[in-house]
Amino acid sequence: RPPEDEEEEAEVGWQEKLFSQFEVDLYLNESACQTPLDWQYHEEIQKLEKAGGRKNCRIFTYTDHDRFTNLEELCQKVTDLDHEVPSYLVERMANVRRRRQDRRPVEASSLKTKIVTWEPSEEFIKNNHVINTPVQTMYIMGDLGPYGKLGHREYENVLCTIKVDGNGVITVKPDFTGTKGPYRIELDGEKREVWEYTIENASAQVQPEEEEREQRVFRDLYGRHRDYLSGLVGSDFEMPLPGTLRLFINGEIVSAQGYEYDNLYVHFFLELPNQWSSSPFQQLSGVTQTCATKRVGWDNVAYFCYPFTVELFYTQEDEDSLPQWPVLYFEVLSLDFWQRYRVEGYGSLVLPASPGVHMLTIPTWRPVELGTVAEMRRFFIGGSPELEDLTYIRIPSTFKGKHLSRYGFRTETTGSVTFRLYCIQQSKAFLENSALRQRMQSVLDRLGGFSQQSSVYNVLEAFQRARRRMQEARESLPQDLINTSASSV
Repeated sequence: RPPEDEEEEAEVGWQEKLFSQFEVDLYLNESACQTPLDWQYHEEIQKLEKAGGRKNCRIFTYTDHDRFTNLEELCQKVTDLDHEVPSYLVERMANVRRRRQDRRPVEASSLKTKIVTWEPSEEFIKNNHVINTPVQTMYIMGDLGPYGKLGHREYENVLCTIKVDGNGVITVKPDFTGTKGPYRIELDGEKREVWEYTIENASAQVQPEEEEREQRVFRDLYGRHRDYLSGLVGSDFEMPLPGTLRLFINGEIVSAQGYEYDNLYVHFFLELPNQWSSSPFQQLSGVTQTCATKRVGWDNVAYFCYPFTVELFYTQEDEDSLPQWPVLYFEVLSLDFWQRYRVEGYGSLVLPASPGVHMLTIPTWRPVELGTVAEMRRFFIGGSPELEDLTYIRIPSTFKGKHLSRYGFRTETTGSVTFRLYCIQQSKAFLENSALRQRMQSVLDRLGGFSQQSSVYNVLEAFQRARRRMQEARESLPQDLINTSASSV
């Protein structure tokens, strides 16, 4: 093989067409030209032949409109198995190319009125079930046939695939060689030839003036997008008054599990301590739907997915006192076929003091009576001991003493209820603290840092416990041993 044919270098531009020997032989024949693109290639190849032939030998390209691009996207495999059998989904999606589809205005208007399309057409499925990002594709190929036998399709190999989507993302596969070694292609044949090739980015570097102009365009674009978003939000975003905290909670009663009877529902209400308030139209209580349970593992679980929204305000009056957070009281009840209800459990939840997402599972209990008569009454005719005041789940609001005794009050552990809470806190104290980077001084400043304070308190308590253990160990040692160690020191 002549040494000059062993190496070839070509600089290829985006969607630049370099013909292969197979395409030259094909498109020179007028009987093989059918489409307008074929006739265009026929004229270009004739011009190349008059100018002395093509300059490239083994390296050629397939652009976005070539037949190979369509076939390559149709025949892509999911795995690397030689005998792969395409699945039903692959066969259904094989004819869908990620090109910009022409959406008809009739279909677009019908989507607004008809939510469900009972008899979708094939074009409708293609347009609505595929991520329809327009993509342009280009393949850089290599004719790796034996010397003197160029132009055979079985020797064509893909060297590089370049894709550019409508969002401006350029994908080069495989990547530029850079400091890595060259890529290798081993051919299956008698001689087992091995070809090596490298891919380099030959694009001209951007000049500083052009880069600065591009940054100005980006800044202008981002500024207009920011103005567009602010126009959607509006300027009537009210801030709470100084010394006031706004607490906004999007909550969800997710599920209840582990209860004795079926068809559960949850009744809940929110108790606001002193210095807390809400708008007059804010609902602080609610009842979920009655939900039948399903078997999940060892428990019967009722999935409510009941959403509720709460907006509360805290007004600071004393600088030194820590605020009491609102408490969510709830009771779980069951309803049978005869519309008899039973109390399945009571529980309470202190609203989280830190913003963010909180997933909480609260165990519950219910009061019981001694003897079998109460349980038989509960089973046959419904009804069970109930709390007259639901705040008795924690410390009753009417209790004014120092010690609350529940001696003689019999309860039984039941199931648990899962809550998901999304908490947002808004206060001018947070804004001033983040802007000035000052130390938190007021109670409102410390509201957002309860989690950090709790970790500090835990460290201090651990230190105090370790110190007490050291003192106890020192007191338990013999006195002469302590004196001897002190004198030696």
